Amino acid sequence: MAQQLEDKVVLITGAAAGMGREDAVLMARRGAAIIAHDINAEKLAETADLVREAGGRVETFACDLTDAEAFAAGVAAAEKAFGRIDVLVNNAGIHGAAPTEEVTEKDFDFMFAVNLTGLFTCTQAVVPGMKARKSGNIVNISSGAAQRGNVNNSIYGSSKAGVLGLTKAWAKEFAPWGIRVNAVTPGPIMSEMAIRARGIEGLKKRAETEIPLKRMGELIEIAYAVCYLASEESAFVTGQVLPVNGGTHIVGI
Repeated sequence: MAQQLEDKVVLITGAAAGMGREDAVLMARRGAAIIAHDINAEKLAETADLVREAGGRVETFACDLTDAEAFAAGVAAAEKAFGRIDVLVNNAGIHGAAPTEEVTEKDFDFMFAVNLTGLFTCTQAVVPGMKARKSGNIVNISSGAAQRGNVNNSIYGSSKAGVLGLTKAWAKEFAPWGIRVNAVTPGPIMSEMAIRARGIEGLKKRAETEIPLKRMGELIEIAYAVCYLASEESAFVTGQVLPVNGGTHIVGI
């Protein structure tokens, strides 16, 4: 495999498991040095071991994404260790589902604090260095729920829709400094979170009835999309949303 990310320094939030971990390992295999963030220090250490096994350099820092001061300190330490951050993958996020009338103010505030405000403050911490170098790349992870809407999923979908709004606004705002900003919207993915929510049989049924390609997506397929947007192969792509969903969005599901 060509080293599409050779000499790139990539910061990935929420890298302790799932999509974030998959991104970290694949990007390391493709030549990137990895800065892995998560709130779960123990799982984050496991990700770091996997990155090293893949031949990559890695630094980690653990903090609550909603603690802007702690995150900024982690970014400063990472920039000192690696000299710069070329790519930011805003992957960290939470999921929750409930009928609208059952959503509490606390539920709403927490969802937006992590999925939108947290993503915003992460970007605030990284962009000054990118502007100083007149180069950078931001990949935001949104969701298919932001594009099509899901029943009993209003606050999650709307928080992820906010991510798409930021993506388009930042693409225009940061373009004069050579910073590109794009988003990936994963659809039905075979992840630990999905298995917990629906079970294996439930996911198989969903694949058969809802997904045109008749299967769930794999974590690696999201990582491939992230790698493309993070690489120079997409050098003329900014402000775009890349759905990876097996065709669910085109049929309005």
